[in-house]
Amino acid sequence: MGRVTERRRVIRIRDGAVSTRPDTLVTEEPLEIRLGGKPLAITMRTPGDDFALAAGFLVSEGVLASAGELANIVYCAGATGEGGSNSYNVVDVRLAEGVPVPDITLERNVYTTSSCGLCGKASLDAVRTTTRWPLDTSPETPVRIEPATLSALPDRLRSAQRVFERTGGLHAAALFTTDGELLDIREDVGRHNAVDKIVGRALQQGQLPLSSCVLMVSGRASFELVQKAVMAGIPVLAAVSAPSSLAVDLAVETGLTLVGFLRGASMNVYAGEHRLALSAAASTD
Repeated sequence: MGRVTERRRVIRIRDGAVSTRPDTLVTEEPLEIRLGGKPLAITMRTPGDDFALAAGFLVSEGVLASAGELANIVYCAGATGEGGSNSYNVVDVRLAEGVPVPDITLERNVYTTSSCGLCGKASLDAVRTTTRWPLDTSPETPVRIEPATLSALPDRLRSAQRVFERTGGLHAAALFTTDGELLDIREDVGRHNAVDKIVGRALQQGQLPLSSCVLMVSGRASFELVQKAVMAGIPVLAAVSAPSSLAVDLAVETGLTLVGFLRGASMNVYAGEHRLALSAAASTD
């Protein structure tokens, strides 16, 4: 708990000069997520916000959609804990009474993860048919955002990354209003974990769906990140780097606004352009 960074000895070489010094590194440890006592998933993460991470993961898998469906989340003794001690690397999620427990285990990969081996069409259909917060795809949708507002988000994301400043080794996900106000930010060694922490905190606070928010992520936009945004009812996802082809397909299929290569005043809009206040004179090549 609170093990976000660690110190390690490094040999530093600068302009031919050699010195020894301690360096601050981001911590990476496994987290096992159990559902009703049964192993469900293992992810490599930066310790912290573990309960939110587990809750957000279950939102993305279609298990949870509201705080009332969650009974509690607790740490339990891990396999590496000596003498049954708590390693704080295993969490057990208990659903509220009456909420069905899906037949998903560690041995049977959940269907919506990008590594499950399903074909593209099956993956697209799975997310479209299981989300409890379908996105409004009508051109008259009330969610609108100015390109200039999007342009300011990467700098706001970067300036709010406290641990990145010390380590240079973390991804981040941030939740903004359509006016660019920062609502929440989480850091982790994995972009998908950072998003799960954002979504999980929103679920715990009874804020789902996040239908008036923009999700900003460091790095690229993968299928998995688009999936997580859609499952949380987030209408706009922006990334500083490129999306994958399947990420774009899923955004188009579900009506998500997907923006990539968001750097300064430059950006590519891959899907859902109806939510952006674009000039009517915009040309199409």
